[in-house]
Amino acid sequence: MSKEVASSVGLEWRINVSDGTSQVLKPTECRPALSKIWLWLKGLLGGLIVVVRRFLETAWSIAVAEPRKVVHGLKLGLAISLVSLLYYIGPLFKGFGGNASLWAVMTVVVIYESNVGATLCKCINRTAATFLAGGLGLGIHWVADHAGEKAEPVILGISVFLFASAATFSRFMPMVKARFDYGAMIFVLTFSLISVSGYREEMLLKFAGSRLSSIATGVSICILIIVLICPIWAGSELHRLIHQNMEKLADSLDACVAEYFKEDGKTTDSKEDQDYNKKMQGYKCVLNSKAAEESLANSARWEPSHGMFNFGHPWKQYLKIGASMRNCACCIETLTSCLSSEIQAPTCIRNHVRDVSIRLCSHSTSVLKELATTIKTMTKSSTIDILVAEMNFAVQELQNALNSLPSQFIPPELMTVEGSADAKGECATESGMPPLLEVLPLVTAVSLLIEIAVRIGGVVDAVEDLASLAEFKPARDHKRPQQDKTKP
Repeated sequence: MSKEVASSVGLEWRINVSDGTSQVLKPTECRPALSKIWLWLKGLLGGLIVVVRRFLETAWSIAVAEPRKVVHGLKLGLAISLVSLLYYIGPLFKGFGGNASLWAVMTVVVIYESNVGATLCKCINRTAATFLAGGLGLGIHWVADHAGEKAEPVILGISVFLFASAATFSRFMPMVKARFDYGAMIFVLTFSLISVSGYREEMLLKFAGSRLSSIATGVSICILIIVLICPIWAGSELHRLIHQNMEKLADSLDACVAEYFKEDGKTTDSKEDQDYNKKMQGYKCVLNSKAAEESLANSARWEPSHGMFNFGHPWKQYLKIGASMRNCACCIETLTSCLSSEIQAPTCIRNHVRDVSIRLCSHSTSVLKELATTIKTMTKSSTIDILVAEMNFAVQELQNALNSLPSQFIPPELMTVEGSADAKGECATESGMPPLLEVLPLVTAVSLLIEIAVRIGGVVDAVEDLASLAEFKPARDHKRPQQDKTKP
């Protein structure tokens, strides 16, 4: 039986040769090589499928979370399709020319932005810079043409050097960089093209005219689509960003103080912990929004009147409000570090300032939320003065409680390395640590609360300046029409 198994396992093929002997056929190595290639192709195809699947899942999640991004892409596709008709339709192609049609498509691609203000900024910059550079280039070309054949390249070269250098240097100026940086770049590009091509181009005037007409066509189509189809206004986005950040700042302050002064041994479920962590991280949105605020403010100044905002709305004041909120957010960020400190004050000392600190936090968040409502509704608050007075009174109470800490809880006899303990052991100093070191983190946290309240006063001043410059309506005038409707 064992011989049969051995023979079955060791099967081999033999062939008879001409001399009467037989030879064993050996398997070729082609099958292992083909199998390796197949496995490699299979792994490559599988990895490609995984990458494509992840990409589609990410794209779907972004589209569901922010549908406006999908609309933005569709609007750009529509604008390019309309401009492409200049190239596809015969009469339009003959009227504009092939190069002009391509310039129109390029114009749409480079000036189209996500909001109305940014698009209008690029449209106006590109149009003004093109007309200015075109007119100046044609004028210099006329002067160089009449100066003689030898002087013409010299004049054109010097003019390109001077104007390109001056326009590039102007981009470093704060006012030009903030509003006309794109226009300065287009000026250099257009002036250089006209000056260089004008030396060999005989029909320079036709070339400049076709370029200007194509740019005007692309700009017009962009403006019509960005304004008429689901417009996204930079001013509205900035307005929403500011009052939402103010609400997040209030929630973050409330969550941090509640977490710091929570009772020992108190347990919370995982859902509450997630909510607290999410609220405590709200101050980071305020710290990281400076670039977005400046970009939206610069774009909003180019927009016409829309919604509740008139032309010339004080958008710069929103930047001052954002800066004052970031001052508060910096203190809250420092306050969160007190939560993770390894040295904590004893319970009896913390309870001495607990109620007053929570009261100050409550008044501070009330002020921030009232300011957020003021910005959101664009109406002057009738209770902000009362809320600020209550916050200032709570600050005074907390300062008094803080001043009473050394005399009440740190008498001179306890300022030793050994320390002492009461009957319950609540105010005892563990491991021989001096009581002053245990109280220091609490004093830091309380001082930060007082500093936050002071900086909230700066937010109040900035919002009041906005209400005055933008002429917010009083809250009582906002409610009168609703009361009049109830009358017979």
